[in-house]
Parts: sequence; structure tokens; C-alpha cells
Amino acid sequence: MDLVAAVSPMTCAALIAVVLTKPSVRVKGHTVNIFWVVPLIGAAILLLFGTISPREVLAGLTAQNSINPLKILVLFLSMTLISIFLDCAGFFRHLATAVLQRQNASQFRLFALLYALVSVLTVFTSNDIIVLTFTPFICYFARDAKIDPIPYLVCEFVAANTWSMALIIGNPTNIYLATAANVSFLGYIAVMLLPTLFAGLASFGMLTLLFRKKLRGGISHSVAEEAPQDPALVRLGVVHLALCIVLLVFSSYLNLPMWLICFAFFCSLFLLAGLYLLRRGRGLSLLRDAFRAAPWEIVPFILSMFVLVLALDKYGLTRSIGALLGSAHPVASYGVSSFLAANLINNIPMSVLFSSIVSGLSGQAHTAALYASVTGSNLGAFFTPLGALAGIMWTGMLRNHSVKLSFGRFLRYGAAVSIPALAAALAGLALVI
Repeated sequence: MDLVAAVSPMTCAALIAVVLTKPSVRVKGHTVNIFWVVPLIGAAILLLFGTISPREVLAGLTAQNSINPLKILVLFLSMTLISIFLDCAGFFRHLATAVLQRQNASQFRLFALLYALVSVLTVFTSNDIIVLTFTPFICYFARDAKIDPIPYLVCEFVAANTWSMALIIGNPTNIYLATAANVSFLGYIAVMLLPTLFAGLASFGMLTLLFRKKLRGGISHSVAEEAPQDPALVRLGVVHLALCIVLLVFSSYLNLPMWLICFAFFCSLFLLAGLYLLRRGRGLSLLRDAFRAAPWEIVPFILSMFVLVLALDKYGLTRSIGALLGSAHPVASYGVSSFLAANLINNIPMSVLFSSIVSGLSGQAHTAALYASVTGSNLGAFFTPLGALAGIMWTGMLRNHSVKLSFGRFLRYGAAVSIPALAAALAGLALVI
């Protein structure tokens, strides 16, 4: 128990240090993320010293329940690869360009439109994909239009991590927490729709106040509208995504596991796209690009954190944390604590930890704590860059595009928007619960 109590906080501290100093390295001209190595070392130490046995880890990984991390990873990666396929086929860039190209008279109109566009796309795809897709476009657009990119970049990041709460598939943290508690697709929407709406209104209002002076000018330049790389592939991807979401909505009634639905549509899409590409004599480079762009580092990251949580649970430390949080006011206590914890250990390991803590509650307290933790995991992503994997990768992309956004400046913007958004979302959640 002493080793678990020592290794867990040391792993969290080391993770923060790596993220702040060197989350990635350059290898033969390619950027390789290395932050996942920290929890992997922590998990390896616990296994080497016998604190938790390989048999216990294997039992957890093969358990026939919804908290099985392998099923959750299949669900997340399947949806992510469908979104990346659409990105590689030119869908997101074409949509963004087509919409923004028609709004070149007012910076505020452009700002509001960007917030709306990112919000809608995030709801039906994934916040990480939208952030990583739109960021280069915004940087190029702002440079060509000779405007400050910061308001638009912050707008994009906030919108993606606010509206990702609306559906289970919007964020891997939603997937982990909700599926671990056997929440259905429609059951999740019924609770999270109002808190997401409240948070969305609050975040957009605060963004407008923050950047109102910067958005007063006009735009003297525009961007040329680009056609999708291949309209047939775009249509194929959109149809698969739409049908997948429809089946997810009715998954509880059909008694189909969500991970299996997502995996089936991913396999169908890549198989049909591969046959189409080969028939046209174009090769499979687009599919290879999609696979290369997927965030594979999330696999060792989540599995390692799962081992740490198994050890914490084995020795009763998660129950101790749950007792500390209590059950008298779960919306506030779990909402605030998950929000802060996401910025100490990142929102994915936070979700792994909190899913175990929440499981110790029952009844309405369990429901309130669960959705409050979902809220904190999403909105905590834009309090500091440490809050989410997307934040870590996003700040690196900004550096590559010579956009200066220091940790302190991010924190000032993040605190100004995320705290009111969190308060609004928890108020909405209290009304629903």
C-alpha cells in the first residue's frame, strides 16, 4: 500500500513536469509524443515489485463489463479514425473554408461563426479531431488576413471542449465515465444537454467579453474556397458517421454494445474506401495517412493509468478519496474536484480514477457525481494546457506555426472562461438531477 501511495503521486508529478518541459521529441523529422512513458514507468514499477500482479491486470483488461478499457479504446479509436478519414478526404477543411469564406466583412461575425461551426462538428465527431484539424487552418487564415489568430484559436479550443459534453462520443473521457456506469446513449443526452447548453452560452459570452476589442476591425483578405480532395470519399465517410450515430442512439434498445457498433462502421468505411481507392488506381496512401494521424499514444497512456487505478482500488485508496469528497453535495464536490484533477493529471487518467471513485456511490448521488465528473473532465481541458491531451498537442502546434501563447496567458484566458462555464454547467446539472 505504501508503494502505491508513493508511486501514484510521483507519477502524476512527473507527468506534469514532462508535459510542461518536453512532451514530445523529434525523431527523423517527425514529432513523437513521449508523455505516455511516465505512467508506463509507474505501472511497470508496481508490477515489478508485486504490488499488483500481471494476473490481476489481465483480469481487469478482459473483464466482461463496460469498464473494460480495451472496449473503450476500440470505441474511441474507431470514432477517431472515422473523423480522421473525413479530415484526410478534405471534408473539414472544405467545410470550414466554404463557411468562413463568405464571412469576411466583420471579425465578430467570423468569430461567432467559427464558434458555432466548431461546436456543431464537435458534437457529432470528437473534440480532439476538431481542434487538431482547425488549428492549422486558423493559423494560415489569420496570417493571410493579417489578423491576430489568438481570439480565433482560443474560441476554437473552448468551443470544442465545451460542446464535447453533449454526446458520449464527443470526448474519450465521456466514453470512459459513461460506459463504466452503463449509461445509454440517449440516457446520457437526457442529462447532459442542458448543462452543455448553459456552459456553451457562458463560454461564448466570456469569450466575447475577452476579445471584444480585438474583434472590432474588419478583414481585408479572404481565403479561396477549396473543393474536397475526393467528394465520393467524403460522402462515404459522412454516411458512415451518420449511420453510426443513429445506431448509437438506439444501441440500448437493440442491445448492441457501443464499442462494437463503432468498430463495425470503422471496418466497413476503411474496407469500402480501400476497394474504391484501389479500383481508381490511387493506392492506399489516404488510409495510411489516417492511421498515422491517429493518437495511438492514448493506448499505453490509458492502459498504464488503468493499472495505477487498479492498484489504488485494490488497497482501498479510491474509497478514501471518495469518503473525502463525500456524497452530500456531489454536483459541486465532484464537479470542482474533477475539474482541478484534470489539470493535475490530465483529464483521461482523471476519468479513469474518478470512474472508480464514483462507483462507490449509489442512487442519485452516483448519478450526480458521474455527470459532474464528466463536466469537469471536459471544461477542465481549457483551464490550463495540462487539462487534456488535445491541449498538449495544441500548444505544440501553435509553436510550430510561430504563434506565441505562454502558459500564463493561456491560464488567464482559461480561468476567465472555464470557471464561469463550469459554474453554469453545474447549475444546469443540478436542475436536471
